[in-house]
Amino acid sequence: MMTSRAQVRRLLALVPYLREHDGVSLTEVAASFGISPVTLRADLDVLWMCGMPGLTPGDLIDIDMDAVDGEGVIHLSNADYLTRPLRLSADEALALVLALRTLRGIAGPGKRAAIDSALAKLESVAGSQAHSGQAAVLVQGARDEIQAQVSDGLQRGLRLDLTYDVATRAETTRRQVDPLRVFVLDGYGYLEAWCYLAGGLRTFRLDRIAAVAVTDVPVAAHDVVLRDLTGGWFDALADAPLVTLELDPQASWIAEYYPTEQVTQRPGGGSVVTLRVTHPSWLEGMLLRLGGHARVLSPAGAGDSAVEVAREALDQYAALGLA
Repeated sequence: MMTSRAQVRRLLALVPYLREHDGVSLTEVAASFGISPVTLRADLDVLWMCGMPGLTPGDLIDIDMDAVDGEGVIHLSNADYLTRPLRLSADEALALVLALRTLRGIAGPGKRAAIDSALAKLESVAGSQAHSGQAAVLVQGARDEIQAQVSDGLQRGLRLDLTYDVATRAETTRRQVDPLRVFVLDGYGYLEAWCYLAGGLRTFRLDRIAAVAVTDVPVAAHDVVLRDLTGGWFDALADAPLVTLELDPQASWIAEYYPTEQVTQRPGGGSVVTLRVTHPSWLEGMLLRLGGHARVLSPAGAGDSAVEVAREALDQYAALGLA
């Protein structure tokens, strides 16, 4: 599917390319940009309606559409202003510097040389602002070898064999995943993928991936919609079910550590918190970790699985004569 944002980015790159390759064939350009000739033809229809303010024939980009449809070649003119070097202000350059530093935190080792080269050029434009304390970026990503494997699988569209440390359950699991995207949020790098063990979309922190191997199995098509994370995790949790917990003072740190919808302090200490829970296993792990210092008030039955797990553990201890 072609989005308008992707098309605009492509058109901005397409104009200088066509200015440098006058008379290039339609099929060659399509192959260079990784699109079909049909998509490229649609791009040209948009391009020749673009230009400088005024929108008179002399202001618009000129494309010989007869040559496109008749000979399969592209001649573009009246777009010299789009081949001029881009001039960035210090603030614009600084924004790009921060974005590149963030990207470097999750990029594979083979791509860091190109990022470092671009950073050196942009930092010279941004000047002292790029080296100030306000411009610091810290991204917790994976080890280089793991980062390289994840990037390789993502780029080649191949399934990953993942060994992952699940913090909420204090266990390590092995699973097959189809990588969909890598992103940075709140200082951590993440892999979002379709997980065959869970049977759904899951997000993995890169620094918790213990091992990964790229398989030779192509990723499958999944009918999923990736979450909009521009507003952070809190907005992404907007549709998750609400759970209300009563916390003893020893467990009140939960209200500070996790995003909450509501927090009410109790007169004798402790608190009642309402938060969104994306998966029952997360709630189960947290309740087990808090022991008897947390109780589920609503919805009814939300904490039953944690109670069952605790009972099974006690039965095992009793069988071993340790209870």
